[in-house]
Amino acid sequence: MNVLKDILYKAGLVEVVGSTQLKISSICFDSRNAVQGALFVAVKGTKTNGHDYIEQAAATGAAAVVCEKFPKQKNPKVTYVKVHDSEAALGIIASNFYDNPSEKLKLVGITGTNGKTTTATLLNNLFLALGYNSGLISTVAYKIGKEEFPATHTTPDAIQLNKLMRQMVDAGCEYCFMEVSSHSVVQKRISGLRFSGGVFTNITHDHLDYHKTFEEYLKAKKKFFDFLDAEAFALVNKDDQNGAVMLQDTKAIKKTFALRSSADFKCRMLESHFSGLLLNIDGVEMWSKLIGSFNASNLLAIYSTAMLLGQDKIKVLAALSNLGAVDGRFQQVKSLNGIFGIVDYAHTPDALLNVLKTIRNIRTREEKIITVVGCGGDRDALKRPVMAQIACEESDKVILTSDNPRSEDPDEIIRQMQKGVDRSHQKKVLLITDRREAIKTACSLASTGDIILVAGKGHEKYQEIKGVKHPFDDVKILTENLELFAG
Repeated sequence: MNVLKDILYKAGLVEVVGSTQLKISSICFDSRNAVQGALFVAVKGTKTNGHDYIEQAAATGAAAVVCEKFPKQKNPKVTYVKVHDSEAALGIIASNFYDNPSEKLKLVGITGTNGKTTTATLLNNLFLALGYNSGLISTVAYKIGKEEFPATHTTPDAIQLNKLMRQMVDAGCEYCFMEVSSHSVVQKRISGLRFSGGVFTNITHDHLDYHKTFEEYLKAKKKFFDFLDAEAFALVNKDDQNGAVMLQDTKAIKKTFALRSSADFKCRMLESHFSGLLLNIDGVEMWSKLIGSFNASNLLAIYSTAMLLGQDKIKVLAALSNLGAVDGRFQQVKSLNGIFGIVDYAHTPDALLNVLKTIRNIRTREEKIITVVGCGGDRDALKRPVMAQIACEESDKVILTSDNPRSEDPDEIIRQMQKGVDRSHQKKVLLITDRREAIKTACSLASTGDIILVAGKGHEKYQEIKGVKHPFDDVKILTENLELFAG
């Protein structure tokens, strides 16, 4: 149990009506979770306003309410606390409630459009290999040591974040590696956390359905680095011109990594094959099982982070060479008759271009590249024709299909993608709405040595249609069909 007075520390109080000596059993921002003795924080969300549910929370047992505006009718049994910003206050309150777990961990946040999941996941795997107990908060999974839980969001809400980190501390974790999404920065889910470092991978066209403009998206990423304190490090990719933007106002120690520019940490790609990469990182050659220049950049970010966390260079490089790919990130599936299948989460124009360029650079120029790609519904529609254009320019055959259409008509999404198909490429394009059928068709068109890329969903094990998540696994379906046509 926590005393209200203690968990309100640094929450930006304006006014209090009632006692702050109450014992609080739990905290919530959803009135349906307001059990007896709970503290309800009224947050103005994107779809609903928690201030409309204060009375409901009080009626179901909330002992105290935090809000930006007091309700007209107050329950005499409830303490009401007015704050300047309830979104920011929620993170601080959650941190206090769970005894500030981020201060007891070396917490590193990774942000960027592409590479967040790979970088965070492999950092966690690296530190486990180095003998440390660590935790992971990523798009794919949440991990506490070797225990794994399914992920609900790229960055969970402030309460879940602090609860997870409390469990990590209790399990003896020393490190936590966490993806920091632009949404979580804007919605102040990271408020109250103390980061030991932040990593910027890159920034490209994405999430404009939420941020509206690229400038706002860029500002959201930058805010994370503005949030870091003077004892933390800010590590950015200098090959991305916006890396310098991230460092403009940060108080943190500024460091850079790059493949193509002069930087604090450098890497050269010596060889690139479907079996892996030969790299020279800071003067030492190493072999990696990962594939492509984008993964060379990810590996350099991981190495650089480990160096800034005080690890031994040779031990880190040795451990890095043993790390495998992350589920759904350039994940290879090879059939019996020599067809290469690749599943990748590439759902932005830049990510798709990177994956296809990697395939083109590695192939012997004789094999066909067959790309199956769609775009998600209820998301940034501007990238749809661009995704189709890139697929056509970099592939020999393209099948436009559905991704997660969500509430939208999948055929309409495909029609919007089709606008990016140049007349000269129309003969190479098929439109197959059913994703399973699209993957099957790609396999039927492939010959020995050809490469099939199934892009967009990666690690996901579902397809969301009209609010319902149906079981769907690109890796499984691609594998089954490759075996079917191999037989």
